[in-house]
Amino acid sequence: MLSRAGMRFASSKVGTWIFLNVFAPIDRRLLSATRGRLSVSVGQPVLLLHSTGARSGEPRKTALAYLADADRIVLIASNGGGTKHPAWYHNLCKHSAVRCTLAGKTAAYRARQAVGEEREALWKKAVAFYPGYAVYEERATERRIPVMVLERDSP
Repeated sequence: MLSRAGMRFASSKVGTWIFLNVFAPIDRRLLSATRGRLSVSVGQPVLLLHSTGARSGEPRKTALAYLADADRIVLIASNGGGTKHPAWYHNLCKHSAVRCTLAGKTAAYRARQAVGEEREALWKKAVAFYPGYAVYEERATERRIPVMVLERDSP
């Protein structure tokens, strides 16, 4: 878990920019090379999401912080509180079959957007886990930040 000072920095505009534009591209390569075992985002669990591009149909890899919820993975499409949803969110909406690499293993999942009470409950868990999401929510005045749920695909 990030320290309080680390969380404050990560949720600042400068920190958000660094995490999105510097750490995420490094993590994409590092997580690929180590099969999800190493990340530069120390103190926060990060996975490698393998998805299909919504428009291109090309394979995409995205390093993302995640929240484990029982046997599900929860992803917050905050985009650092930006005005637009992140590209990976659109990819999951168009192509729900994804793979995730974490802790040395890659598994197949099916993505869906949480709505209603489920979304509210998962959002509260996410904010409790990383208070920066509340800051991002304040920044994202033009949109509601989506909460995506990944459930293991049956073999």
